[in-house]
Amino acid sequence: MHDEKIKVRTESGQTIEVVVLNKRAEWIDVVLGEGIHNVKCQLIPTRNGMAYVGKVMGREIVYERSREQVQADIDRLNPALRKPRPR
Repeated sequence: MHDEKIKVRTESGQTIEVVVLNKRAEWIDVVLGEGIHNVKCQLIPTRNGMAYVGKVMGREIVYERSREQVQADIDRLNPALRKPRPR
């Protein structure tokens, strides 16, 4: 099984790698940490759509990709999602 990982930036400027659970243009569900010490977080797009933000234990994390870039990644990884279903 292949887990998709993305890099997010914390408030302090550090970059950390998180595992993606679910990825859509409207939101991205991620998991920080491993094992019993993991924390789930939902990243939502900013008002201008240029990044995704979320809060983990009171701290803000930012994924610095636009909504269009994320949708392009989704289309590239699984083009079958964009095709209409046969009737």
